[in-house]
Amino acid sequence: MASGLPDPALRPAGPLRLLVSMSDIATFARVKRPVVSTWRRRHPEFPAAVSENSGRPLFDGVQVADWLIASDLGNAAPQELQSELTLFGIIALRERFTPWQLVETLGSLLCLRRLDGRPLADDANASSPDAEADEALWSALLRRAERIDAEDDFVLRELRSIDATAAPLARFAEDLVESAYDERGAYEWLLSARSRLGLDSLTADAVAPELRNLLTQLADLRVRLDRGESLTLADPHARVGDLLAALLDNTEDRGRVTVLAADPDYRLTRITRRRLLLAGVGELDLDVQTGTDLEERFADPDLIVTQLPYHPGEDRSVVVALTQLERVAYLLRPGCTALVLGPADALVDELKSTEAAQLRSALLRENIVESVIALPGGVLPFRPGYRPALWTLTRGPVRQAEGLVLLADISSEQLTSGVRMRLAEDVLLWRTEGFRGLNGHDPRYGRVVPVADLDKAFGGSLAPPAPPASAIWSDKVTERPALIAEAEALLERATADTRRYEDERGPYRGAVMRRVGRPPIGTTLGKLITARKVTRLPGHRIDNKHLTHDGHHTVLGPEEIIGERTVGERRIDRLLLATAYERAALTEPGDIVYTLAPRLGVYVDHDGFSLVAFPARVLRVNASATRALTPRVLAALLGAARGTARSPSAVRPVRRIEEYQLPDLDPDEVLRFEALLAETERRKRLLQAQADALAEAHRLTIAGLADGTLILGETRTINPT
Repeated sequence: MASGLPDPALRPAGPLRLLVSMSDIATFARVKRPVVSTWRRRHPEFPAAVSENSGRPLFDGVQVADWLIASDLGNAAPQELQSELTLFGIIALRERFTPWQLVETLGSLLCLRRLDGRPLADDANASSPDAEADEALWSALLRRAERIDAEDDFVLRELRSIDATAAPLARFAEDLVESAYDERGAYEWLLSARSRLGLDSLTADAVAPELRNLLTQLADLRVRLDRGESLTLADPHARVGDLLAALLDNTEDRGRVTVLAADPDYRLTRITRRRLLLAGVGELDLDVQTGTDLEERFADPDLIVTQLPYHPGEDRSVVVALTQLERVAYLLRPGCTALVLGPADALVDELKSTEAAQLRSALLRENIVESVIALPGGVLPFRPGYRPALWTLTRGPVRQAEGLVLLADISSEQLTSGVRMRLAEDVLLWRTEGFRGLNGHDPRYGRVVPVADLDKAFGGSLAPPAPPASAIWSDKVTERPALIAEAEALLERATADTRRYEDERGPYRGAVMRRVGRPPIGTTLGKLITARKVTRLPGHRIDNKHLTHDGHHTVLGPEEIIGERTVGERRIDRLLLATAYERAALTEPGDIVYTLAPRLGVYVDHDGFSLVAFPARVLRVNASATRALTPRVLAALLGAARGTARSPSAVRPVRRIEEYQLPDLDPDEVLRFEALLAETERRKRLLQAQADALAEAHRLTIAGLADGTLILGETRTINPT
């Protein structure tokens, strides 16, 4: 089996020998830490520790990677193991180099390799990594950089700023290329690990993968290129070029793409410049400026995708954000599109400043705002408290969209792939078709609103004024009056059943009196089990993938017993039960199912034929025993036993269930208690039927009034006072 690791000549050697701890091994093998201990104990061929640090064994990383590949253990592919091993080697160099030096130098070396078209280190330099070889290698790399990058656009400055001690990084760069197949893959992998290298400042503005995918879909870059035309892509606030790289990753036709970018930080512009070059954009087709202005001598941008600079809430200016948005709008010529990610308090919320309201109203009146989308929190993972929003702008929209704006709000949704696909479809169809009345596409997440209405509100919120039309006209909504009438009829029948039962049985009377004399003798559940009055049976370990909603047997686990899940919601097919769980026993009618985790719960299975899922267990009452209890009585006494709760910090109950104290009731008391419990259950079922019907009618009515699809007529049963 091929190892997928570089030739030994290219591996770190000598002082760069990579030592990894057991936690490190778990990380790059994609397993839990205890698994590594198990491997070490069970497999004699597991590499021996070569060193120790504060009592922790350290292993040769290359030996461990070779062993993982040979044994086919772990959850990482051979190429992933190589990438992770190289990353650990890079991280180990942080004592010699700062994180910035690591990212900039490695990125420059990868870029040099692409520009020069040949490896960074030959076999002679790689096989004997001593000081003399390092000097020779670094001198050769500098000469190559001076020849290829004479104007210092990509690599020369970074390589000149460091000495021959960085020569080992050239070998690490070769390892990265081998594991990622090319320089671009190696650089993208390196940047994806920037947080692990300690460069949190480069990660702070990163967006979640689903938001990145949404922006890629809305940009529609592939379709634009399929028309056979060249295209200019721009980002005036590029940072490290994450959004531009995501767009380019969505197309293979990068030869017809010109990219313009800008950022005030010269270090970030150079990272972005290298990133775009490695992504396949030609040297003459890209320009990344240090500052806030794009270089427009190439062409006017056809597509702009950008994220407005972040400012903390106390320093954030709504006017500044809207001014930056306005600058993006001015870059658009007819037929071109911009996607702008920014703060919701400027792009969506109601504006209190007159200046800000004037700015936003002017943008809306200019007839370039295509859609305004309120996004959910958390889509910028490193800024969890930041509420983002997205504007899409198109200068010269289709005729059917003139004077109209699509307002969408998914702030209460989780941005899953399904939500992303539906939202992207809403915006793309709106961009190409506009409003087409009853025959058009009804947005799933928004409302089409006239710009004139928004202008009248002057600074008002840009949230949709009502639920989407697709939601209002759905079957679920149109059937609400009938469903409410059905719930009201159920309530009427349940009320009649309750009255009829009370007429037959009279009002509820427990006939409870104060006990006179000595209380009953105490016993414990353990003693009842020893006396064979009660039998305890185990639960069964059930694979969750075998559970359905329509099987033949109810599954009772801790969630059902303590009320977190409805009984009957989880079921299992009887054929699967017979084949996969041959020894599993079903409950009998009257069995008591209990759990102690996460807290005490007791449930009487009156129907039986259920499967009990561990850690829940079963207690079965022996009805023929002397002074026998009934299932209802035993369950009630267990639920009321003293000292059954645990403190929040405890990891196990105060006492075992066998130690629960119970009164040893006389047989007559047991019968009377059983009758009272049964009567209570019957009356609870009658009242619950009323409560369920009333709750359903209540829920549907509120939903209809809230979204404007229902109104209330005159009724004698409602008293406003």
